[in-house]
Amino acid sequence: MFVGTRIKPTRRIVSLWFPRLASDRVLRARPINGPFALTLIERNANRIYCLNKAAEHQGLHQGMPFSDARAFCPDLHSMPADIQADQAFLLTLHRWATRYCPWVGLEGDDGLTLDITGSAHLFGDEAAMIYDMQQRLARAGITARPGLGVSRGGAWALAHYSDDPTPDDMQAALAALPVAALRIDRKTGIALQRLGLRFIGDLITTERAPLARRFGPDLLLRLDQALGVQPENITPLKDPPHYGVRMTLPEPIGLCADVMAGVDRLLVQLCQKLATDGVGARVLLLTLRRVDQQAQEVELRLARALNDAPRILPLFQRGVDGVDAGFGIDQLHLMATQVETLPVQQTSHVSNGGKDQLDDLITRLGARIGLENIQRFLPADSHIPERSFIIAPAAFSEPDDAWIASQPRPTHLFPPEPIAGNTPQPPDHFRWRRMALSTGRKYGPERITPEWWMADENWRAGVRDYWRVETRQGRRLWLFFTPQNPAWFVQGEFA
Repeated sequence: MFVGTRIKPTRRIVSLWFPRLASDRVLRARPINGPFALTLIERNANRIYCLNKAAEHQGLHQGMPFSDARAFCPDLHSMPADIQADQAFLLTLHRWATRYCPWVGLEGDDGLTLDITGSAHLFGDEAAMIYDMQQRLARAGITARPGLGVSRGGAWALAHYSDDPTPDDMQAALAALPVAALRIDRKTGIALQRLGLRFIGDLITTERAPLARRFGPDLLLRLDQALGVQPENITPLKDPPHYGVRMTLPEPIGLCADVMAGVDRLLVQLCQKLATDGVGARVLLLTLRRVDQQAQEVELRLARALNDAPRILPLFQRGVDGVDAGFGIDQLHLMATQVETLPVQQTSHVSNGGKDQLDDLITRLGARIGLENIQRFLPADSHIPERSFIIAPAAFSEPDDAWIASQPRPTHLFPPEPIAGNTPQPPDHFRWRRMALSTGRKYGPERITPEWWMADENWRAGVRDYWRVETRQGRRLWLFFTPQNPAWFVQGEFA
């Protein structure tokens, strides 16, 4: 009996470098003819972050001060860089690259690394695969430089420093590249050039012991990684978690009670997944498949992220009651389409039932009129009465107890309404909204100055002296007097 030895296939790594990732992303959505650059503030100066080919032909380069760039190229178009949008675009390209192989990882902020070992034959061969990559990216308006090698470091070096992405002799191709292709820091690269070691081939033929003593083990590690002697792993991105559960029924159901019983079982499974990851569902989608292959959907938007099945289940009742079951429902699918990380809570004997009941009430009302239409008042950092609060949706904000006011404020504010009077003291008798009123008690004045730094056309200059006036007719009003232009106004009423 002959026992064969399995030969491990040689790894084939493709490195995709996007030298103009940021500018390509912007120009795909908004094409511009001529030089274009993105700017970013670095080292207390506005510098060029990324630029297109037309700007490079004008002599501009990355890291150049923007003022110098405008002097060299007066017709330069520019925009501020958006680092987060660039990273999101790179993740989109990462997902696209999985069409060639499942093992795809990020390479810095502007590149991808693909392990195409065993998958190149699906596109013909390696050259055909790389050609397909280049053509698809070019049609999408994305500049890309590929590199193919037996190691991650070698592929990276070819993508960044070689004009031939698929050389026949890998070691000879690497030997002709500069030492910067080893992914070493700039200081080490300059020191090697001063010693006359300008190319990777010079390092290969040099004794390793003196290099290790002079530059440490990192230089030799990078050299071995580029040549494929030292393995280097590619870490693919994890797939986003999927929070969905499904139930297929042996017999169709049509009663609301039966559907709610199925939703109860699905909620328990789903909430266990959510609790394990420390997240809660904010939006839930229940899909009910009928026997005629039509689907009914029930969306539940929660006022707070939850992973508590008993609390969520009753909130589905109204949506399930409105479902048309047809000839029966044979499948239920429940998915959390939007989740949020839940804060860590310390267990306590103190009940939080009041807040939970309020959140459930907001959810029930929101299912009828929309969560955005249920609003609450929140304090704002301003001493101007009409600017001392903001209105925010209750489902997307937390109540704030920091209502601080040195003087009482009316519960009802409205635009200033003039009344008769021009003396600093509140008038004894005045008419307001067709009512004849007499001043009883009065408290004040409270002088408030405008916020001159705010663009408010109604009040940008002058001061106001506010008074709390209790009329003999029972009205409790908030009046103010303008000394610079003597006049009285009513702006609020106390409850």
